[in-house]
Amino acid sequence: MVIGASGQIGRPVVEALARDGWAVTAASRGGGRDTAWDEGVRTVRLDRADDAALAAVVGDGCDLVVDVVAYDAGHARQLTGLTDRIGSAVVISSVSVYQDGAGRGFDTLGEPDGFPDYPVPVAETQPTVAPGEATYSTRKVAMERELLAVRSELPVTVLRAGAVHGPYSPLPRELYFVKRNLDGRRDRVLAHRGESRFHPSSARNIAELVRLAAARPGSRVLNACDGDAPTVAGIGAAIDAVMGVETRTAYLDGPPAGSVGRTPWSVPRPVVFDMSAAERELGYRPVVSYAETLPETVEWLTGALRGRDWRAAFPLLAQVYPDLFDYAAEDAWRTA
Repeated sequence: MVIGASGQIGRPVVEALARDGWAVTAASRGGGRDTAWDEGVRTVRLDRADDAALAAVVGDGCDLVVDVVAYDAGHARQLTGLTDRIGSAVVISSVSVYQDGAGRGFDTLGEPDGFPDYPVPVAETQPTVAPGEATYSTRKVAMERELLAVRSELPVTVLRAGAVHGPYSPLPRELYFVKRNLDGRRDRVLAHRGESRFHPSSARNIAELVRLAAARPGSRVLNACDGDAPTVAGIGAAIDAVMGVETRTAYLDGPPAGSVGRTPWSVPRPVVFDMSAAERELGYRPVVSYAETLPETVEWLTGALRGRDWRAAFPLLAQVYPDLFDYAAEDAWRTA
């Protein structure tokens, strides 16, 4: 069973498991209403917050549960309460759980000198924030701890994903470049000399990790990122190539000047994760590179924007990055 089957990660997970011969139950709020699955995939409607509904879908037993929407310790307890009916589980977590040696992490980004100074790359042995209910990161740690506490009764693979990309994303970072190209903006500005690296995770590569973990049940925590971590300048160039446009880029040596130069990947220090444990334990090899995913992503974004304001199409992105397309500020900066 895949919980959250209709989302960005859930769709390729269902497809990967079905191709591998699993009889898949795709569980989502819509019950497959907006998703066309291959023959043989069973769809059910499920409210993730409803304990009784989840138990009913699991029924008398399920060899594998993949939970792509588990968020906190309460969600973990839903699974651990069914250990007698679940063979193994794969649960999606986040790289935001890590902190550096000074206690800085994703939760301190808004503080002075709050950006973490992680080792390059970050291994799974890196310390995490304390579990709790205060933030997304602390809730994810609490979820992980709850799951791993019953490892002897329920083998659980925890996958820590990075900046997830691909179609159906509620937070499509690639829109930063795609919309500019569609708007005819051929000049752009990038902070930190365009060298920022924020390790992405293709939904298709995450699905491959799920597929491999499903075949080798065990209790483990693994990073779940792509094989490459391109710079923000490299991402822009790759999107330009897909869209067949030529652009000019100006660079800021340091941080963004207000909104100018700020992108969803703009970080002052590299954020790159070690994938060697997944390679060693599961035989993981990325099924796609970042650049190879872009044609599909660009096509999906272009269609999603057609006839719509970007804020309406992607409200979460607009909430997190409200000034993502402040063209007036960019023009003023160039003429200053």
